[in-house]
Amino acid sequence: MAKTIFEIQSEGRKGYTLPKNDVKINNCIPKKFQRAQDIKLPQVSELDVMRHFIELSQMNHCIEKGFYPLGSCTMKYNPKLNETLARNSAFNDLHPFQSENTTQGALEIMYELQNDLAEISGFADVTLQPVAGAHGEFTGLKVIKAYHEANGNSHKNKIILPDSAHGTNPASVILAGFKVVEIKSNNKGLVDIEDLKVHVDENTAGFMLTNPNTLGLFETQIDEIAEIIHSVDGLMYMDGANFNAIMGIVKPGEIGFDIMHFNLHKTFATPHGGGGPGSGPIGVREDLVKFLPAPMINKKDDKYFLDYSHEDTSLGKVHPFFGNFAVNFRAYIYIKMLGAEGLERVSENAVINANYIQKKLEKYYDIPFKDQYCMHEFVASGVWQKEKYDIKTLDIAKRILDKGYHAPTIYFPLIVHEAMMIEPTETESKETLDEFINAMIEIAKECEENPELLKNAPLNTPVKRVDDTLAVRQLNVKFEL
Repeated sequence: MAKTIFEIQSEGRKGYTLPKNDVKINNCIPKKFQRAQDIKLPQVSELDVMRHFIELSQMNHCIEKGFYPLGSCTMKYNPKLNETLARNSAFNDLHPFQSENTTQGALEIMYELQNDLAEISGFADVTLQPVAGAHGEFTGLKVIKAYHEANGNSHKNKIILPDSAHGTNPASVILAGFKVVEIKSNNKGLVDIEDLKVHVDENTAGFMLTNPNTLGLFETQIDEIAEIIHSVDGLMYMDGANFNAIMGIVKPGEIGFDIMHFNLHKTFATPHGGGGPGSGPIGVREDLVKFLPAPMINKKDDKYFLDYSHEDTSLGKVHPFFGNFAVNFRAYIYIKMLGAEGLERVSENAVINANYIQKKLEKYYDIPFKDQYCMHEFVASGVWQKEKYDIKTLDIAKRILDKGYHAPTIYFPLIVHEAMMIEPTETESKETLDEFINAMIEIAKECEENPELLKNAPLNTPVKRVDDTLAVRQLNVKFEL
């Protein structure tokens, strides 16, 4: 384990050079706010500082260091060209309070991104204000509420979603003021239409569906589902978290959905590691545009402007200013760089990669829905290993770390016992996929030949196995001298 920077300090060492202080503190900071005694800072040389933080950085796993089988959820590869352009001072130095005349370039980017996302998804218009996937969900659900209230249907208080839904879905439903109604998946992992019919009534406000769903399967019954929901004037909401499998191929707005959020920090390759930042724009059908947060970005006579014209019907702002500009800009670059054909290839490659791994592993792990092609991800299960060798999916995930990979998402979706959700994304080469497949096969054999190895894994990581439950309940990241 690396030493802390306090443990490598030595009296009198200094790793910085500051300009001479020409500010008299007593003249500008009231006495009551001044520090009574010197702060305890480590005394280290510049070289020690560099070595310390480089060592720490090498302990972290990142997409540039190795494969992430949990894929676009947080670690889809972000092209470096996007980073270079987004960090240009012409954009970084802008201030949201500047006049529109001085920010025409930034407004043009946001305007074109709105239009591009609308074209890609098949919706009438898009707002860029929401700054996360769940934030997009919340905003979309607020649009649903605004729609029903405008029509005098405030009694519509139920949102239906399947048992395979992302965990943020029911949370967003409750936060938006609706009741959650959960329905079952059928034996193919898709929406159980008969169970849906049982739960739809005059109080149904909408149906919330991830497509492809969290099992990595494309929901093939959208027409029938939409007909059922629309028959009671409910709205169809698509969680676009898995849009990475179908962008450039399917337009949700043209197959029955009324609202959808995008995860730009997933599908369109903007950074999201470590919990942020993110961007979760939503697209809507024509008659719902008036409810979107104001302002929208619009254009008149070759000039771009902040359009507040629908403020009287808007649900109001959901984020200060106009959204997460730097993240949106990266997505704009990604779209322009790839074009329509490139975006389609991204989806195709993501689907091919996932199906390749699924097929190669089906002899070694239980694949609950292997009789169907998956989309950009698939769910394997460790039930065989648990039943035969008392090895849990958690043990397998810990052993994956020893092989040099980040673990996939485990124990989700909840409807699959001992689940492992594997999502390779489109940028991984066949060589990388083969290496990961071989590692997974080795682990399957180790379960049989040396189960204790897995129960003690990881063995070669900077931090060995910890008590995960205790760590969550008694989290302590404070360093004390």
